[in-house]
Amino acid sequence: METMQRVIRRSGLFSRLLLVLVGLTLLLLGYTLLRENLPDRLTRTWPWKLKLLDVQSAVAAVLATGGATLARAQYARTIRPALGFFGRVVADVAPDNQLAWVCHLFNGGQEVAVTADLSYRIEYTSTAHADGAMDASEWVTQQAATASIEVRGLLNRQDFALHLVGPGRPIPGEQLQILGWFTEKAMREIENVFVRVQVFDRVGDTHERVINLLKGANRSPVHAEPPAF
Repeated sequence: METMQRVIRRSGLFSRLLLVLVGLTLLLLGYTLLRENLPDRLTRTWPWKLKLLDVQSAVAAVLATGGATLARAQYARTIRPALGFFGRVVADVAPDNQLAWVCHLFNGGQEVAVTADLSYRIEYTSTAHADGAMDASEWVTQQAATASIEVRGLLNRQDFALHLVGPGRPIPGEQLQILGWFTEKAMREIENVFVRVQVFDRVGDTHERVINLLKGANRSPVHAEPPAF
């Protein structure tokens, strides 16, 4: 279920349009080269009598559009976000100083990323399954995921929390963001919480990564852990 970060959608204006222009200039170059090598009698018939560009101009057009495409790809690689996560046990998020496993999202890139969408899938423990719990079969919203967990008798903001991150929220480079936390009581019921994070960068590309908030979780914490940063 977990995935590494990947690009799921390129910007139409700054990516696909450039590729279309490269294709057009290649067609123009091919047409020009073919026309230049035809007998004179054929160049006076349709469509070969139509002279669009000379060879030098056609080559320059290919080099210009190809160079712009490479420059765009390099720039997109430079500013792309680097989505990661880590978890630790803390004592200051759950009520009554309960120990809780907290999962943070961070952007290791240098540029800001903007949230496009977050969706969730919940999987329950075998004990919860024996008591009738059903795993999510599709991606759902934060509200629906929270309601699914509450059906198990767990209290939102008391035993667990899935923090609401709405579209448009910026995730600056080198900064943390809490995605959710779970007490020991909650982790006895919940096996995995997958979050599908989608963000877009400055050039309009959309990136996606699926994170398991309970990966490596300490399900029986006895003390808080020091900050990772």
